[in-house]
Amino acid sequence: MLNLSDKHGMIQKIAEKLAKDKVAPRAKEIDSTGAFPWDLVDLYKKHGFLYLMLPEKFGGLDGDITSLCLVIEELAKVSGAASLIPLAHNVGVMPIMVAANDEQKEHIYSKMCQADKTCVVAFALTEPDAGSDASHMRTTAVKEGDHYYLNGKKSMITNGANAQFYSVFASTNPSKRTQGISAFFVERDYPGVIIGKSEDKMGMIGSDITEIIFDNVRLEKENLLGKEGQGWDIAMSTLNLSRPAVGAQAVGIAQGALDFAVEYAWKRVQFGQKLADFEGVQFMVADMATGVEAARALVYDAAHLLDMKVYERDKMSAIGVDKMSAMAKVYSADVAMKVTTDAVQLLGGYGYTKEYPVERMMRDAKATQIYEGTNQVQRVVIARDIFRNRMG
Repeated sequence: MLNLSDKHGMIQKIAEKLAKDKVAPRAKEIDSTGAFPWDLVDLYKKHGFLYLMLPEKFGGLDGDITSLCLVIEELAKVSGAASLIPLAHNVGVMPIMVAANDEQKEHIYSKMCQADKTCVVAFALTEPDAGSDASHMRTTAVKEGDHYYLNGKKSMITNGANAQFYSVFASTNPSKRTQGISAFFVERDYPGVIIGKSEDKMGMIGSDITEIIFDNVRLEKENLLGKEGQGWDIAMSTLNLSRPAVGAQAVGIAQGALDFAVEYAWKRVQFGQKLADFEGVQFMVADMATGVEAARALVYDAAHLLDMKVYERDKMSAIGVDKMSAMAKVYSADVAMKVTTDAVQLLGGYGYTKEYPVERMMRDAKATQIYEGTNQVQRVVIARDIFRNRMG
């Protein structure tokens, strides 16, 4: 049971109501058609879910990770894809929140918050040959005078085809590897920004995951976030901030599957009694519920640490935020995969059909083990932190 402040309790209730009233009725259609649900994105804007990471003067909640986790969890209970859109959007905002100066924030946030336009942001780090090993990126930003010329291709970019802003990472000095990576904000309408192919996915259908190609895109020096060579730290700080929200998404998916499976087991009769009366089913449900609660506790513990506004990587490492963030993501994602698989099993043949939502939840859960750093990479992060402290 979460001990929420009044503000967080209100945000959770708003998200829960929106999820039940507006998102749940659309979830099956979104999954079957794959169409990007702009109607829901407009509702997210109306309720402030696209502004969660923005300063209060722009109508935001000043970078509150707990608020983001609460919103994403509630949406994910009914639709993984519908929750991924605001999650990825807020991840795209995080490099700006972490590294932009006041003038850049004023420019970007003002455009994001236009009353007559819904603006989506994307985080552009991954490349075709640089996924888990993002440090080997080939996208470059070559400086000539007061301008940078951006060339390369990003892949698997969530919200890529529908974003108006991109937080882009590119090498400004390839010989320095991670120390030569810089961060930029790029607008969709810049000449040379090209939308590539969209991926045909197993799950999270309705969100868009797309290639973005940069063909000699001219950037002003004002497009640089932070300083040259700080991009890798900005990217890693962003991932530390976002991983609890991915964990919250996994918790939401798992909770939605658990709730459906429990209701089904309570009503379904086999061999003259409810499924819920069989001890084997009770054991399954008990393990599912225990996993969900444990994952939720990890997620909100990590979120609480991040709400201390510790964004620098060195400080994150010193207080164990990077380890907690990785633990929240890896454990929650694994729980979501197990719980949704068990929910399909509990429903039997019906669970394997598209008539019921648990097969969709199972497909969506798999993505949480892969993006924002695979679960294998998270385990490396956790172990390195443990052994680093041992050596210290």
